Amino acid sequence: MGSATQLPLQVKLLIFGFFLAFLLLMFRSSFLPSSFQNNPLSPIPEIKSTETCNKIPTPLVQALIHYSTSNTTPQQTFKEISVSARVLDKKSPCNFLVFGLGHDSPLWSSLNYGGRTVFLDEDESWIKLIKQKFSNLEVYHVGYETKVRDAENLLRIGKEKECTVVSDRENSKCQLMLKALPQVVYEVEWDLIMVDAPTGYHDDAPGRMGAIYTAGMMARNRKEGETDVFVHDVNRVVEDKFSKTFLCEGYMKEQEGLIRHFTIPSHRDSPDRPFCPSSST
Repeated sequence: MGSATQLPLQVKLLIFGFFLAFLLLMFRSSFLPSSFQNNPLSPIPEIKSTETCNKIPTPLVQALIHYSTSNTTPQQTFKEISVSARVLDKKSPCNFLVFGLGHDSPLWSSLNYGGRTVFLDEDESWIKLIKQKFSNLEVYHVGYETKVRDAENLLRIGKEKECTVVSDRENSKCQLMLKALPQVVYEVEWDLIMVDAPTGYHDDAPGRMGAIYTAGMMARNRKEGETDVFVHDVNRVVEDKFSKTFLCEGYMKEQEGLIRHFTIPSHRDSPDRPFCPSSST
């Protein structure tokens, strides 16, 4: 997520549009009396000078300035960003877990303003660099023990019975389960999970095998409701095979470009529910 490219005009317009719409909605109630909100065709009463105007929250100001002036952006395109943004528009404020830290991080945090957005990244120097500019982001360093070269073997292991039993990380016997993430990851029930890390484009990279599997198990193990899970870079073998296998094609809602969106229901209230829907292949 840390690579930088030239910011396409359409992405810049999308980001600016999100913030503009958000700010207009947020301050509508602050500046207009309730009588006008209920009847917008009525005359606008005089606003007394004693009324206090709310300031734009600092994190939103920082993000707006950043995207208005920056020439860098992450890998996601206009249409790919829109997939996650539509879900956030419906669910925020919510709990949003993001595997990866990048130039899009202030965007996700701002679109989930009022909720909790947590970022996980394996590169300590990159975390330090981003935090210097956006100190308000909640970021944790994580380590991974897997390698992309072991993906095929891990895929086989993940299909074994011990890996298809829904359980928490303490009781899981599956080698794919990430058990050493920060404690907050296991304490919170996440409404959205984005898998856009760790690094996975060469054989010695940790790959996203464990992140994808763990995201799917956390979704299944929540008390009730559904979790929206997004996986980026599905043009690559690991992201393609592991998302289809452990997030299930039957739970996939859409694919746009290089991003897939899955909606996974809780399995705790339905112990007889199969790991994947019967329609999944």
